[in-house]
Amino acid sequence: MNFGLSDEQRLIVETARRFVAAELIPHEDEIERHGTVPPDLVTHVRKRAIDAGIYAANMPAELGGGGLDTLTMTLVDRELGATTYALHSLVVRPSNILLACEADQVDRYLLPAIRGQRVDCLAMTEPEAGSDMRSMKTRAVRDGDEFVVTGTKHFISHVDLADFVILFAVTGEARELSVLLVDLDSPGLTVAPGYQAVSNRGYHNSILQFDECRVPAANLLGELHRGWELAGEWLGSTRLQVAALCLGRARRALDLAVGWAAEREQFGRKIGKFQGVAFKLADMQTRYEAAELLTLRAAWKADEGTMTDADAAMAKVFATEMCQDVTDEAIQVFGGMGLMADLPLERMWRDTRVDRIWDGTSEIQRHIISRSLLRPRGG
Repeated sequence: MNFGLSDEQRLIVETARRFVAAELIPHEDEIERHGTVPPDLVTHVRKRAIDAGIYAANMPAELGGGGLDTLTMTLVDRELGATTYALHSLVVRPSNILLACEADQVDRYLLPAIRGQRVDCLAMTEPEAGSDMRSMKTRAVRDGDEFVVTGTKHFISHVDLADFVILFAVTGEARELSVLLVDLDSPGLTVAPGYQAVSNRGYHNSILQFDECRVPAANLLGELHRGWELAGEWLGSTRLQVAALCLGRARRALDLAVGWAAEREQFGRKIGKFQGVAFKLADMQTRYEAAELLTLRAAWKADEGTMTDADAAMAKVFATEMCQDVTDEAIQVFGGMGLMADLPLERMWRDTRVDRIWDGTSEIQRHIISRSLLRPRGG
């Protein structure tokens, strides 16, 4: 098996790395202090990302996107992961399920999302339906040429930057789901501020309240009652993305810890000479490389058409838990300074905590993995 990157992939990775260093990381402290991303910065980063060719890089080239395969997109996400969600989320990758757009949906939603003219957000989670999606209560009832939507969604990310919602709602008696494209200015849809989180300051969540919100039937994405299939496509992609982003954050934390261990002196020696620190670094590097291999292998399998739910689940659960351990140990290597706001480590430590929860908790990932082992044996 060839583990090397092509010349084109190396160039794309270097482009993404330079972009993060020049356009994103310099704004981290400001966003951390104020808890919001200034509108002019949103516009600036979006334009610079388009100019760099990494905006909508996951979308087909024939539609105006970057045309990157899953493996190369995962490498880009690894670079973007070095900074905060509030910043790297501005380098938009439209939801992959928008490729199900048909007819005038292409011109109204898909193409504008690829061009940076419109931004989507995805609404799946509800107060009573987190990991248990089959408890979803938001319902869309057909009424002539419209669907009437009633229900509540919460923990919906970056609504403040979006123009339309990819909404999952119950449309059948047997808990069948369908997906609707809903403009955020639709009558009957109210957006309220969400919850204050310890993770990802500046990357906001919102509550969406649908009160007999009327949505044109023409805004049905894909087929009626086939939302579970689209949900599966989205979750596989986003779990791989979360794993890749954790690689970028962990690598940055590890680099900081190694640099500190090589420079900091205590008891007349560089602290990296002490086994208690040196072995931490060795374990951090080993776990990082294992997570990277697992994640890139899943991405490669996705391009081969062989990635399973378990492949994505293994990448996510291992990479997110690795990142939590690496950021924690990096703080330990720095000692008290590691918890000070002068360094990015305490923020990275807080930010990574949510990665073990959203897009499927670690427990859900282990359920998926164990199910893949037991089902073929009748378990």
